[in-house]
Amino acid sequence: ELAMQVCEAVERYGKEQQVAILAVYGGAAIRPQLLALKRGVDVIVATPGRALDHIRRKTLQLKDLQMVVLDEADEMLNMGFAEDLDAILQQTPKGRQTALFSATMPSRIAAIARRHLQDPVEIQIAKEPVKAGVAPRVHQTAYLVARQHKVSALARILDMASPKSTLVFCRTRLEVDELTSMLNSRGYRGEGLHGGMNQAQRDRVMQSFRSGQTELLVATDVAARGLDIPHVSHVMNYDVPSSPESYIHRIGRTGRAGRGGEAVSLVEPRERWLLQNIERLTKSKIEMATLPTVADLQVKRLERIGASIQDILTANQFDTFRTVVNTLTETFDPADVAAAAIQLAYGSKAGERMEEEIPAIRDRAQEAAQVPRRPRRESPDRPRGAKPGGDSGRPIDKRDRGGRSTKMACLHFGAGRTAGIRPGDLVGAIANEAGLNSNVIGPIKIADQFSLVQVPEELANGIIKVLGRTRIKGKKVTVRLHRE
Repeated sequence: ELAMQVCEAVERYGKEQQVAILAVYGGAAIRPQLLALKRGVDVIVATPGRALDHIRRKTLQLKDLQMVVLDEADEMLNMGFAEDLDAILQQTPKGRQTALFSATMPSRIAAIARRHLQDPVEIQIAKEPVKAGVAPRVHQTAYLVARQHKVSALARILDMASPKSTLVFCRTRLEVDELTSMLNSRGYRGEGLHGGMNQAQRDRVMQSFRSGQTELLVATDVAARGLDIPHVSHVMNYDVPSSPESYIHRIGRTGRAGRGGEAVSLVEPRERWLLQNIERLTKSKIEMATLPTVADLQVKRLERIGASIQDILTANQFDTFRTVVNTLTETFDPADVAAAAIQLAYGSKAGERMEEEIPAIRDRAQEAAQVPRRPRRESPDRPRGAKPGGDSGRPIDKRDRGGRSTKMACLHFGAGRTAGIRPGDLVGAIANEAGLNSNVIGPIKIADQFSLVQVPEELANGIIKVLGRTRIKGKKVTVRLHRE
């Protein structure tokens, strides 16, 4: 998606110079790409995997390359493309110019810059300053919801906001398909977008969303990478992303081109710490709100019906219906006739589904923050700063600077180099299907017939269970704990 958008933009910019440009990406037929490369092009916009494929086929010659641009560098690393990027850049001339663009600048990106850029100038785009008393363009809200009520909560929020164009983020492909189906059954016009779709399916979904035929786009992080749709008014996080960087990327889909935007997150109690981590690292305040009640929804629906009636009265084009009104008012009070008509309109809007109250959950984190802390008393026989309980207390889970547990388990994948498996395939499968940040994934070893991946020990069984329903490179792959 991003490759196609950049390609279209360069075509517009380079129209007067008659620049020949080609988008090169997987999931599309390779023959047209081979023919275009044979004819020769000035600019290539490529995804790492397909670019490397052409380099190995010797259909992409880089000896005369003048400039390389690495766009969305942080996301390419998160998706496991580090080795592919190194392999591509090693094939380029030493005298090239290199530009690197990244929404965030973690240490891994800085390392790539040091390795492949020559005396680079670092340019940081500052956040747009917000004047005192002026709200930021993207208003961030979160609701604390139990897992079993999240679909109802999302539907309630959508009913209240009535947005024209909404992007809903989920962690896994399975969640995308299930949520899209449930929202459509409630009367919304939604489409799903995830990595399991071919390019033709993606194109159809994106065209439908851009044209306004689809009002809801339900997507995974990877599938939504690079989406540039200016009219998105709302971003909904059905799950809280595990990294602040992902959260920034998600909510950056709204509030574009000077417009305002709404970012809404549904937070399970066990995810509350993730939200606090996002607030701390992004230095932004996310408002904790209370879910609208059934009464709130009824009031909002009646307000909309009232506004619609006012528009009809102003247009003064309802003579066709006067006959019915005149007949009814001969027998009934005119106010009763109007109220009955509104009741009928309300029923058609609400449908036959009975709305139920969604149980409220206490925000213990917020309550704890409001309680003043009492100063801790030091024990007279314990050295200042020592841990209570000595060596016999509750064990503390030590974690490294990346937030990853020091205890790792090794997963054995029953496919390797012979099956065309690359690190990016394994990282993508684990990150997308198990809903993990790729930062928690440890070293990867790919042999001819199998692959080994290290993951946090406490997550290993859950990953094995989820990947049991997933295909990698179109094939069913067995996943189990590796025994030395």
